[in-house]
Amino acid sequence: MAITELVKNVLQHATRANNLKLLLTLSAFFIYKYRSHAIGTRRRSDLKEPKGAYPLLGHMPLLAMIPGTKLYDFFEKNYRELGPVWSISLPVIGRMIQGDSPEMVEHVLKSNFWAYEKGPLLKGALGDLFGSGIFASDGANWKFQRRQASHIFNVKAFREYTSDVFVIEAQKVLEYLGKAADAGTEIDFHQLMLHFTLDSFGAVSFGESFGCLENIEGKVDFAVSFDDLTATCSDRLMDPAWKIREALTSVGAKAKYDKALIRKHSLEIIQRRRSEGFKTVSTKKDLLQLFMEATDDEGEPLSDEYLVDIILNFTIAGRDTTAQALSWMFYLINRDGTDKSIMKTLIQEVDDVLGDDLPSYDTHKQQKYAEACFNEALRIFPSVPRNLKICVQDDILPDGTKIYAGEWFTWSSYVMGRSEAIWGPDVLEYKPSRWIDTEKPSQGKFSSFHAGPRVCLGMNFAILEALTVIGMILQKFELTLVDSAKLPPYGVSVTMPMLEGLPMRVTRRQAKEGGGAVAV
Repeated sequence: MAITELVKNVLQHATRANNLKLLLTLSAFFIYKYRSHAIGTRRRSDLKEPKGAYPLLGHMPLLAMIPGTKLYDFFEKNYRELGPVWSISLPVIGRMIQGDSPEMVEHVLKSNFWAYEKGPLLKGALGDLFGSGIFASDGANWKFQRRQASHIFNVKAFREYTSDVFVIEAQKVLEYLGKAADAGTEIDFHQLMLHFTLDSFGAVSFGESFGCLENIEGKVDFAVSFDDLTATCSDRLMDPAWKIREALTSVGAKAKYDKALIRKHSLEIIQRRRSEGFKTVSTKKDLLQLFMEATDDEGEPLSDEYLVDIILNFTIAGRDTTAQALSWMFYLINRDGTDKSIMKTLIQEVDDVLGDDLPSYDTHKQQKYAEACFNEALRIFPSVPRNLKICVQDDILPDGTKIYAGEWFTWSSYVMGRSEAIWGPDVLEYKPSRWIDTEKPSQGKFSSFHAGPRVCLGMNFAILEALTVIGMILQKFELTLVDSAKLPPYGVSVTMPMLEGLPMRVTRRQAKEGGGAVAV
């Protein structure tokens, strides 16, 4: 008998005299049925699980007790103890099957792509941030946005437009670093990179900077609300009762405020562009203009609300991920225990390739070691440390594990990037040389840019942006950690921010000239 039929029969026979007994009987039934997993999920005795599951609640209490700064370490611990495949169950959310192997990631993201979708959990939890944008979309909506965006993320755009913008914005970074070096003041490198990438992405994609680099020491309302809303939405992913929690606390009101502010700002950009009749200073089309000139399947222009969703989706992709990767890279190079020759080699490459000249699209292809340093940082601290997709049709994973429609497949680039089985015994060593003169790793092995049909459109965009600012900074300055022994705690988000920033000291580079050292 189905559970719904059982409940119906119990209610039909309920009377004032026996309803307490029936209630206790019904409760006992559910507690017994879901004694080892969350209510509403399928019991999977064939899968390994971490200890600590409760009747009806599954692993929700266990996850609730894990500090946010230790969440990904929890997944890494389970990987070591349970192997690459294990599972947890959560009420409302469902069963999550963790699969941390290159073969499984490629199977889900490439080989059997259409059997997995973003699903309602992501759309619900992240809806305030992503709306109907590309990152929470599936099917035709996703295809349409990806096809349009591909026109801006191409070699021609990079050559004619993108690289120039990166140089202009990076020069503002150098001005700030110069003032800090002369004054002997510490900087928050993580915050500086977030300002740089947000302004750069705004200029490239929407034709105007967000003004963050004009107000580095102050706060830009858009950036603050964007960060706060991202954190709020991320917290929802592991909290089945987030709607209740937000309704009973100030979090819900703050989320509404942040959502309204960032959407209002985005809408103003769109309306300003419409009032200009699509005219821009440059004849080259940016991302916003491409979408404003596009039409839907009925030949109608896209609504302003839909365009706002698009702006916010590409903003989080173009801003947070690259800034965080740059921050983790500068941390890893300068931390205690890292081979000091790595920075020397990187600086030597900058001097050999750039000299005193500004970077260009052509010079970035020669910065092989800088790109290796960037990729190695992404391996250890991936910008998207954990990801998930819902199975929409029964499937069998490469190791023979069954996954049923409605269950989640989850994987962690953070865990896989620290796996000896995948990367070797020196996996925890920051070693850019592993990327030099070697075979390029598969998308399943190195999934920081995703894989398959949804592989990151902006991958080359991010690399060009990163190499530009790396080269320009190291031409002029030396950066050292304020505390080289401290591991910066990460924040729990859609991406992997540094919770407390990255305090660094800045000095102007000393160069040899005529046998003596002079300040550059």
